[in-house]
Amino acid sequence: MIALSRIRDAAARIAGNVHRTPLLSAAGLGSRFGASLYLKCESLQKTGSFKPRGALNKVLSLSPEERARGLVTVSAGNHAQAVAWAARIAGAACTVVMPSGAPTSKIEATRGYGAEIVLHDDRATLFDRLAEVRDSRGLSFVHPFDDAEVIAGAGTTGLEILEDVPDADVIVVPIGGGGILSGIASAARPVRPGVRLVGVELEEGPGMAPALAAGKPVKVTRPWNTVADGMTPPFVGALTLEIVREAVDDVVGISESAIVEAMKLLMTRAKLYVEGAGAAATAALLDGKIRVPPGAKVVALISGGNVDLADYRSSAR
Repeated sequence: MIALSRIRDAAARIAGNVHRTPLLSAAGLGSRFGASLYLKCESLQKTGSFKPRGALNKVLSLSPEERARGLVTVSAGNHAQAVAWAARIAGAACTVVMPSGAPTSKIEATRGYGAEIVLHDDRATLFDRLAEVRDSRGLSFVHPFDDAEVIAGAGTTGLEILEDVPDADVIVVPIGGGGILSGIASAARPVRPGVRLVGVELEEGPGMAPALAAGKPVKVTRPWNTVADGMTPPFVGALTLEIVREAVDDVVGISESAIVEAMKLLMTRAKLYVEGAGAAATAALLDGKIRVPPGAKVVALISGGNVDLADYRSSAR
């Protein structure tokens, strides 16, 4: 795991630039599965997701020479926006490789933070295109999930969760590449050893479960036409895999339809505008994929709120 001291250093490094996001009670939703539910609302974070925590921590950890070369990353949207935002704070140039089919709102937001965008048609080879851009221009790579400083920054979310609910029984976190789950696990396990940590990934395109079975990251087929685009990197990280193996209790899958239903409920009952990946943890609880003891204190991470309005209207029908 990432050392707790390293996560606390990250919290100090990014303080004043990121929000301490609210952790809200959602009693009505929790009553559906007999628990006390709390929602950690990273949808209200800078740029609309948890990603600025890790991106800024990484960028501020780079040497002045590395920042001066310019930054590059690869992302379908949330990490793209976060790195562009962090680069602006650090005064560095930023290039982002994005899939051509990424949500228009995320492409426009990333460009709005000042990044140059390189669109690439084949999601399966996004990281190959990233490597070409990085090597040809000599840029400094900010990995979207498989980097110790990125994970440490993400882990500051876990510190806040346990400061607000120190007796939490279960923490549920969505999985894309595994960075936020690894960070929260690294922060929570030493602070509250008995807490149950559960990761949630798409049933239609799991990445962590196949990697755990294989003992190494494996390329996986992801659904591209999904409301949960934040959960579709082509593989999970080697470092995130090892942390999940060490510190996470369960990994479960959730269907697209259950995610859409959770998005509706979070909008109508909790008044939260949440993207598909952001609703996945809540969806797994509501859909019975995660069984919790009656009355348990359960925290679900709302990882982001960046969703195209057109897609939101379509999914809500």
